[in-house]
Amino acid sequence: MTKSMTGYGLAEKTIGAYEISVEVKALNAKFADVNLKMPQQLASNELAWRKQVSNALERGKIAVTIDVNSQNNTDILLDQAQFEAYKNRYTQMAKGLQISDGELFKLALQTPGVFKSASSIELPSEVVAHIPLMLTEAIQACDVFRCQEGKQLAEKLAEYAQAIKANLDSIELLDAQRTERVAERLKQALENLGLEMEVDKNRFEQELIYYIEKFDINEEKVRLNNHLTYLHEVLGLTGAIGKKLGFVSQEIGREINTIGSKANDSDIQKHVVAMKEELEKIKEQSLNIL
Repeated sequence: MTKSMTGYGLAEKTIGAYEISVEVKALNAKFADVNLKMPQQLASNELAWRKQVSNALERGKIAVTIDVNSQNNTDILLDQAQFEAYKNRYTQMAKGLQISDGELFKLALQTPGVFKSASSIELPSEVVAHIPLMLTEAIQACDVFRCQEGKQLAEKLAEYAQAIKANLDSIELLDAQRTERVAERLKQALENLGLEMEVDKNRFEQELIYYIEKFDINEEKVRLNNHLTYLHEVLGLTGAIGKKLGFVSQEIGREINTIGSKANDSDIQKHVVAMKEELEKIKEQSLNIL
């Protein structure tokens, strides 16, 4: 199945007092470029989760955002144990001195480490354990999105290829008459020279055959038709096919350009221009395919 590199997936879950959200966004890129944004407490898991994403989604510019929020929505938290330890220590140190409990209380509160931000508090193990599962869920949702988008892209590419085939069929009909037109044009040009000499008919026919062979496009037409058939086959393959489509597009373009340069016929050139337009659409859309 054809997959797009564009995708989106979201997984959300509440565990105890914590709300977890895992979001995956993917855009087209030549290689896997994973940008992982998450709370500082989860930094030790970055490499494993980055590998999980790149293995599953293969290619694309992928942005992963992991949010963990406590329902006790406080940005600054008091470390009660730390506070009590400092206060008891200061109380022992102040024995025999005329220092009030209020001053000791104030001093303990001002001690570094008593107040901590939410991002510095270690997350419960059950919360951390659920994140890889939620990451898998978000990746799967993103993959479903990619499949849906890829199906539409494949249909468009098939339409563009069919348009090229229709123009190739028209060229086939024109090419059958082109030889006669070329021969007639050469005879007329020879007559217009007004040379008072008899032309060897056999030699003229030999030169005419040589001239026409230089502009023969039968091989190019056959190869172009084969490339279009192969493009349809590639669209039916599973896995990453974007690079294959790029290579096939190059071959299609090479045959179209050769037909255009060798045809030497204005009617055929019109169809060549039309085929180039459709090929550009194929190239553009192929960049979005996995």
